[in-house]
Amino acid sequence: MTTPAADSPTEWLRLDHQICFSLHAASRAFGGVYRVILKDLGLTYPQYLAMLVLWEHHDRPVPVKELGEHLRLDSGTLSPLLKRLETAGHVVRERSARDERSVEVRLTEEGVALRERALEVPRRIAAATGFDVDEIRALHARLDQLTTALDAATEAEARRVAAR
Repeated sequence: MTTPAADSPTEWLRLDHQICFSLHAASRAFGGVYRVILKDLGLTYPQYLAMLVLWEHHDRPVPVKELGEHLRLDSGTLSPLLKRLETAGHVVRERSARDERSVEVRLTEEGVALRERALEVPRRIAAATGFDVDEIRALHARLDQLTTALDAATEAEARRVAAR
């Protein structure tokens, strides 16, 4: 990505100067690598992300709302994804005994066993990047900072628009 000349505002409108497009292109490239790697597990990338959260919290059922918060997904997107994971035998969805309005997700034995097969995925993804461990950690930290800054900017902009 080239840097636009400071005295040329129209240069900032070039596609190759947009950080959002660089992130979009990288995300699509990651998606392609994940699609190939996850095929062996029978998972899509969004399903893999959901399974990561469930594996992390394997000791308890996870409310769909909490799962959505971890994944930054709404229930309309999450419900069909969970239905497919349930059909595949990896999870079970049940109404909460404590709150009938809440649906919880828990891993099945097959879902727990799938974790062992998934242990190789992060290593294969890291190898695909060509980055060493320190570079991956640094990029991860910078992307987390970017996400935090953009979330704060979104909230501030929403407040500004609401105050009009």
